[in-house]
Amino acid sequence: MKFTPALQSATLIKRYKRFLADLKTADGAEFTAHCANTGKMTGCAEPGFKAFYSTSDNAKRKYPQSLQLTQNQFDHLICVNTAIANQVVLEALNTGAIAELVDYQTIAAEVKYGQENSRIDFLLTDEHKPHCYVEVKSVTLLSQTEPHSGQGYFPDAKTERGQKHVRELVEMVQQGHRAVLLFAVLHDGINQVSAAEHIDPKYAQLLTEAIKKGVEVIAYKAEISASQIRLAEKVPFIA
Repeated sequence: MKFTPALQSATLIKRYKRFLADLKTADGAEFTAHCANTGKMTGCAEPGFKAFYSTSDNAKRKYPQSLQLTQNQFDHLICVNTAIANQVVLEALNTGAIAELVDYQTIAAEVKYGQENSRIDFLLTDEHKPHCYVEVKSVTLLSQTEPHSGQGYFPDAKTERGQKHVRELVEMVQQGHRAVLLFAVLHDGINQVSAAEHIDPKYAQLLTEAIKKGVEVIAYKAEISASQIRLAEKVPFIA
């Protein structure tokens, strides 16, 4: 997806109240931007990081600017707007950029499914093959102990919602469908992904069990700039 116009840059002063971030431009102007990320954003939003933001022309918005990217101390670009993950995955599905998920006739988003009142990110269908349920997770947590290792993790905090999604995917496999957990890596410095057992051991355990039961796990890394972001290459998922 393209950022039109290209994102503008500033310095991150602080992120707070989950949805707000104070930024400062090069000429000294300070303002508050909306931050569409409910996670901890560990290593992604430290004071002094370079920030990239968009500006809405919607006059009704209280905060016209939205924080989209940050750049850490290692010059890694990180997409901190979690809504973008599904947008870039949808674009990749439509262009056939995800080799494992091509040749489906229809793509539907946010479809209700499962026994726990869930919505699947994407349901791929074709009259000649089983339905394919695709759950997307955004990965931005780089190893804090070895930041140059390229090791990324999901989740960055305990996630009962994420645990539920793994259970739902297992159920789809048991019903004869295909179920895929797709990690969208939105961090320049991450080159491989693992479940964050040190953060949410239950999630890691559920995911290990799900893989044994037939849930597929794949990871694709985005190419990120101030003008666009797109899924560009497959990276390893290390169980």
